[in-house]
Amino acid sequence: MSQRMNDARLLADYRLMWRIRLHEEAVKQLFLKGNIGGSTHLCIGQEAVAAGVIGQLRPSDYISSTHRGHGHMLAKGGELKPMLAEVLGKSTGYCKGKGGSMHIASLEIGNLGANGIVGGGIPIAVGAALSAKLRATDQITVVAFGDGASSGGNAHESMNLAALWELPALFLFENNHYAVSTACHNSIAGGCLTVRAAGYGIPSAAVDGNDLEEVHFAAKEAIEHVRAGNGPYLLECTTYRLEGHFVGDPMLYRSKEEVKAWRRRDPLLHAERLLVERGILTEQECRAIQAEAQAEVDAAVDFAESSPEPSPEALFEDLYTGQVSA
Repeated sequence: MSQRMNDARLLADYRLMWRIRLHEEAVKQLFLKGNIGGSTHLCIGQEAVAAGVIGQLRPSDYISSTHRGHGHMLAKGGELKPMLAEVLGKSTGYCKGKGGSMHIASLEIGNLGANGIVGGGIPIAVGAALSAKLRATDQITVVAFGDGASSGGNAHESMNLAALWELPALFLFENNHYAVSTACHNSIAGGCLTVRAAGYGIPSAAVDGNDLEEVHFAAKEAIEHVRAGNGPYLLECTTYRLEGHFVGDPMLYRSKEEVKAWRRRDPLLHAERLLVERGILTEQECRAIQAEAQAEVDAAVDFAESSPEPSPEALFEDLYTGQVSA
């Protein structure tokens, strides 16, 4: 018999997934209205990975994220109002409007930052894991990265070092099948990253990233392994981004039939089915949770849109320099 999540935890993760989904829908609409500068990347369809893995971390643990990192931030305890304010570049945002969609961070809740550089967050996470080991704490660091980053030098060098020094790092590989427009079967030798992890002596597991329950228990085992001082672990979650690489992507590299097939595997639909089948919620109660999350997001949008822009003087704040002596 397969493992079954605690009812309360399943319900809490379902709520979190709706907050992530509706946050991303709001960001999409704000971008299309021209209210967001630069580009933005949505994690619609990948919510079960953020909730199932990062949602289990302690407040003192660290995460390092990607350009598609809104869901990771919310799962780590991020609040909707400063999140959306940051996406809109407002002074009430987590980074005072200076980070934007791809660089949201909050040291207070352990988010070392999303990263606009593909794979850029991986060595940062290894550095944080080294810090925890040197300080002899039981903190762990989870670093999320996609199939594009998995073939970069940063990923391999970081996994090698983490394994060599037995660092408390959990490599979270979100395999959403596409590195921008390149299908992973055209770019990843060996079929999956767990094969590569074995080359460094790193234990690993591969799970259905759209099945919240499967993700939860695989992540639980991985987190326990790392926290116990056994060195790094790699967890591959196979999922799918239902939107394009960025808002406005015409998605000419994949068929409509493929997207429709994955929409039927929507992680929110899967979690809702579990809740209803087990008698935890009715379909009407599921809709009520969705409405509650929508009200939260709407209030956050109002807050963000009415927040002030950073002042010109703020350009010179939060800067760090080193003094060079003669």
